[in-house]
Amino acid sequence: MIPPATTPEFLARHGWGGAQVLPLAGDASFRRYFRVVDGDRTAVLMDAPPEHEDSRPFLGVGAHLSSLGLSVPEPIGVELDKGLLLLEDFGDRRVAPLLVGAPEREAAIYSQAIDVLAALHAHPAPALAPYAEEELLREARLFVDWYLPAAGIDEAPGYDDAWRAVWPAVVAATEAEPVLTLRDYHADNLMLLDRPGVRGLGLLDFQDALAGHPAYDLVSLLQDARRDVSPETAAAMLDAYLVQRPGVDPAAFRTAFDVLGAQRNVKILGVFTRLWKRDGKPLYLGLLPRVWGLVERNLAQPALAPVRDWFDTNVPVSARVAAAQQWQASL
Repeated sequence: MIPPATTPEFLARHGWGGAQVLPLAGDASFRRYFRVVDGDRTAVLMDAPPEHEDSRPFLGVGAHLSSLGLSVPEPIGVELDKGLLLLEDFGDRRVAPLLVGAPEREAAIYSQAIDVLAALHAHPAPALAPYAEEELLREARLFVDWYLPAAGIDEAPGYDDAWRAVWPAVVAATEAEPVLTLRDYHADNLMLLDRPGVRGLGLLDFQDALAGHPAYDLVSLLQDARRDVSPETAAAMLDAYLVQRPGVDPAAFRTAFDVLGAQRNVKILGVFTRLWKRDGKPLYLGLLPRVWGLVERNLAQPALAPVRDWFDTNVPVSARVAAAQQWQASL
């Protein structure tokens, strides 16, 4: 991975001239990341080509989160016209790989992640677009736009109506008291830091934040497409969150968790298929069986009956986990 040609000049303008630039990571977007090393100090270079990525939301949401006492990478140098941002380096203790080697730390770290959400949700959402019915349905339709064609299935009628039947209460609660919804709050986007309290977890990948329902980010964390979180751990963490939010109706919140879990995981089935088909990233196919497992768990909940009925009628078992496994095996 080679940094942009303008990198040396950019770094020199921001006091990092002559620093070494090392590949760090990419993600499901056009963004790429590099570690910048200058003696004992390090930083992270974000390459976000302006023709593909608008970095202003990243900076705006980051400033808001920082104002609430949460840890986000502070900007060191920004040149939006070139798509280059120099950011604080949170190090290498990303939660997901850390837990591979230290699974016994899962409960403590996830409990800390719940504390972060409870602290965030104690404040109203800033001026962000709403994560309401129109956007929820657009995302859910990624399944019929991408997954169904890959599985050789034509879209059957009733899909949109099934979703509209399950989320009136969720949308009403969102409109009444929206919170900042990070939308990709999971173990791969959390960094363990040597800081006290809620600042001990660093937040990444929050540029797509919207004003949404507080259950959504719990779904992101506890129904993770990239790592298994046991139902027992998920239940304990959901209980821990509700203890910190005494004004929240537990039954309504759990229903919202189920509904938004189904929406998010069905969306992910479409997104990962699109990453394979359109963007040439077949790695994501290996995650589809886990996501299907989450979808099946979501659809078993009573509140999802209309959506479950649509899936049972129109998406046979052979087009679910088995199809995803066949796609991966064919590569």
